[in-house]
Amino acid sequence: MNTAMNANVVHESEAQRQHARVRIPAKLRLLGNDKTPVDAKVDDLSAGGLAFSVGQHKLTVGQVYKGRLQFVIDNLGLAMDVEIQVRSFDSATGRVGAQFQNLDTQDISTLRHLITSHLSGEVVSMGEVLATLQRDNFTKARKVKDGGSGMSAFGRLRAVTFSAGIFIVGLAAFGFVFKSVYGMYFVSHSTAGLVSVPTMDVTMPREGTVTSLVGADGGVAKGAPLASFTTNMLEMLKGNLDPDEMQPAKIEELFGRQMAGTLTSPCDCVVGKQLVADGQYAAKGQVIFQLTPRNVAANVDARFTYRQFADVQPGARVNFQVAGEPGTHGGQIVSAASLNPVDLSSDIRVQIKPDDSISSSLAGRPVEVVSDRGPSLNWLIDKATAAGL
Repeated sequence: MNTAMNANVVHESEAQRQHARVRIPAKLRLLGNDKTPVDAKVDDLSAGGLAFSVGQHKLTVGQVYKGRLQFVIDNLGLAMDVEIQVRSFDSATGRVGAQFQNLDTQDISTLRHLITSHLSGEVVSMGEVLATLQRDNFTKARKVKDGGSGMSAFGRLRAVTFSAGIFIVGLAAFGFVFKSVYGMYFVSHSTAGLVSVPTMDVTMPREGTVTSLVGADGGVAKGAPLASFTTNMLEMLKGNLDPDEMQPAKIEELFGRQMAGTLTSPCDCVVGKQLVADGQYAAKGQVIFQLTPRNVAANVDARFTYRQFADVQPGARVNFQVAGEPGTHGGQIVSAASLNPVDLSSDIRVQIKPDDSISSSLAGRPVEVVSDRGPSLNWLIDKATAAGL
């Protein structure tokens, strides 16, 4: 039986013998090449074909003929239109062996029921035939495990590429979720941070105006002129005049006289900030310059919330990155204190000593500080040592 048009169905009795020949009373009306009907008696019938006798009529082997197969059930005629292909022909006896072609599902079910009932000795009724036609006797075709031999090279490449893409997307999603969960439970981030260096304040010795003498690079050697200032003579002699010298004319004369002075650098430093602009008036004791000593080790100051109290204890290891600088640095917390002990501020200020020295020129740069308390090799070693392993 040719199943080219029924490649997606499998009969329920496919596992049984498909070509059991049975002798069932049936007739075949065959249309010859000249369109003349030829009545033949069916000798035997199977699910795959049938044998019949045509007498003196000649049929061509390999030729496909149309016909009508007729049965008598409960004194009622049952006919089905079939196409058969002649596979053998005996010209001496007129016996023809033929194979069914392009049978539809209802015809297959009917033939199966008639053959099975005849082999079991049961009497076929029209009700059973109708019931057979009403139910679904077919299932999906079994999958053939050919190891992918039915796929082309391009198809295999596309399948492998698609599978690899799905795997990569799944792996990336898993990594993202793992990183998010790890960061949520094991990593603490600072709310603010900057590079800090020790500074020295230079104050105004007298009231007057200031003019900076620092070069463009901002560097000044120890004892070198830092700025010049001018003040009136009265300010210089205030508290040292005798009562007889406190005459209005004398005071006016002293007030009109100006005296110049120079501020010198107390260290080999770099001017970090100039708090009073050139030519402006400054009061006595007002801070004029903030100096940063050269070649001094810079530290990192950072703020954390009280929720991160356990993670920022002195001695804890942290990592930080300076804005504008590649890579990260390691360091150790050396001190921790509240920003405002009086008001019990909600922030904790910590000072971090870097493992590697940081240039003082980075003073004031913002810093991101991260405290990672998650599992690591050192963490595992410490746990094993504590357990006595």
